[in-house]
Amino acid sequence: MKAAMGTMDGIIDTVSAVHPLLPLIGLLKNNGKLVLVGAPEKPLELPVFPLLMGRKIVAGSVVGGMKETQEMIDFAGKHNITANVEVIPVDYVNTAMERLIKTDVRYRFVIDIANTLKSSS
Repeated sequence: MKAAMGTMDGIIDTVSAVHPLLPLIGLLKNNGKLVLVGAPEKPLELPVFPLLMGRKIVAGSVVGGMKETQEMIDFAGKHNITANVEVIPVDYVNTAMERLIKTDVRYRFVIDIANTLKSSS
């Protein structure tokens, strides 16, 4: 993260747990924007000084509709933005939940419904 300090125009923060915002704010360039779309159970601490000094913005957004979702997918495709995920079969969901509780998760879980449906046909 040190190498990326002050290099990002924007960050979309999807974390739904309490987490520090200061490291993310530090990654932003002057006039950068941090958009929170996760909904932590407890309030987050917002350090104001780095926002003021860098003219940085923190905003929030709920998930958009179909139009916004398609625009986001098109943007990601155009700029080769991908996600790191761990694809799991539906019968692994209970184990995945146990791993979440143990914080033994590196990437988002994606349940492979299509192959689950094919194997049960």
